[in-house]
Order: sequence, then C-alpha cells, then structure tokens
Amino acid sequence: MPELPEVETVRRGLEPVLTGARLTRVRQNRPDLRLPFPDRFVDRLEGATVERIDRRAKYLLAPLSTGETWVTHLGMTGRFTLDGEQLGEFEEPAPVAGKHEHVSLCAVKGGAITRLGFADARRFGFMGLIPTGEVDAHPWFAGLGPEPLGNGFSGAHLAEAFAGKKQSIKVSLLDQRIVAGLGNIYVCEALYRARISPLTPAGKVSKPRLETLAAVVRDVLNDAIAAGGSTLKDFANADGGQGYFQHRFDVYGREGKPCLGASCTGVVKRTVQGGRSTFWCPSCQKR
Repeated sequence: MPELPEVETVRRGLEPVLTGARLTRVRQNRPDLRLPFPDRFVDRLEGATVERIDRRAKYLLAPLSTGETWVTHLGMTGRFTLDGEQLGEFEEPAPVAGKHEHVSLCAVKGGAITRLGFADARRFGFMGLIPTGEVDAHPWFAGLGPEPLGNGFSGAHLAEAFAGKKQSIKVSLLDQRIVAGLGNIYVCEALYRARISPLTPAGKVSKPRLETLAAVVRDVLNDAIAAGGSTLKDFANADGGQGYFQHRFDVYGREGKPCLGASCTGVVKRTVQGGRSTFWCPSCQKR
C-alpha cells in the first residue's frame, strides 16, 4: 500500500499539469473500483477547472470550480499517467490503456492538452466527489488526526493522545485518528531513529522522547519525499523513475542483518504487531 511519501510524490507530479487546467473528454470505463463511482461522475468532471491538488493523509484532493472536490485513493495498484508517463506504480504492472485503465480525461491548460489516465489492476482504489465545504466532515476525513508534516503534529499532541494507552507505540502510531497518513514502513524507520522500542506501551513513553519522535517522523517523511518515495515492487515517480528511499532503510526489511548504528552490535529482528511486520533492533531501541 503506498504511504504518505509515495502519495505526495504523485501529488507533486500532477500539480503542475492539473492546477488551473480544464477537464475535458472525461471517460469512465467501468461502474466501480473498490467503491462505485459517484452518480454522473463524468458529467460532474467534464468542463470543471482544477483549482489545486492537495493531499490529506493518503488521499489526493482536487478542489474544482464547480464547488466539488474530486477525491482519489490509490489503493494498492492505482496510478496516474500523463501522456503515457507513469506517476506511481505500487505493485504489479498494468497497462496505461486497456482493461486496467478505468478513468481517462484531457487537461487543457495554456493551450496545451495533456492526457491523464488512471489505471488500477487490483481495483482497491476509489474516487469520490464531495462538496468542497463538506470535505472535512465527510466520513473519509472526519476522524483523521493531524498531518505529520503540519503544525498540529508535535510531541505535545502525541503525549495527549497516548496518555494512559497500554497499546504499543508502534500500533498507536498507525492509528489514523492519532496521526494521519503514517504507514508501516515509516513508523518502523522513525522508531529506529528515535531509539524507541516498538513494543513500548504508548502511554509509557516520556514527553522528551515523544518530542524527539515527532521531529524524527518529520525528518523520515521529508527524506523519503526527497528520494521520490520507496520502490518495493513497481512504484515509479513523476519522472517515470523509481523512488530511492528503500536504499536508505535502516531497519525495514533487514531482518537478520546487523544494526547500522555506529556503536551497536545488535541484529535487526522482525515481529508482528497489529497484523503488520515490525523491524527493529532490540539492542539500541529501548523501552
């Protein structure tokens, strides 16, 4: 599943083409993905101008001149293409056109016309149209916590959210009601950089360590975005190339390998928490 840095990479690839563009020749090639497409989806997009491209958690949002916001969740294999240039592949390959391309349209901007396609081989993604003024109250967004790169995320926020929690800090950080958009890879990496054991009950982590953790989460996400995300299978960035952050993983996917800490002689271990793999070094990540 693409995480925040991968979705942000796609957003940045779409932004210069779609912001201010008028949508034409909209085509919907099937009635549903994971969820049904909105009623009159094609008619409601056709002729609309995209005001900007935003991201909330792992969703892409495009407020339109019609007063609605076009929302896309990429699921596992969803990807946008611009004139055949891939803007994100996360699992197995899928053709730009044909049976896996479910939406296509043209973006007209400054005399230029760009073809945009959305393909999703596994169809775990979905799209919606929500009145722009009602997005925050919509069920997809109403319960989300602050953005980890936004001003609302801090050690103080984590301390308040974790107060009295016996659940592990690893599982707690994956709770989208506490922090929006954090995923398994980057939580493992952040806990390693902060030297906090993923097994620690969230309510037992001190405020100073939570301040360090909040700063580290930002650093990990910014580093991953700068590297174009992580390519574990077929993810491609806005230039059609791979993300490179996977080459900088400290612990994720490194089970049985030596810890990369300068003075640590430990070995990376893997355990399962909340149904997800956790990679960590017991020698330098302390409770």
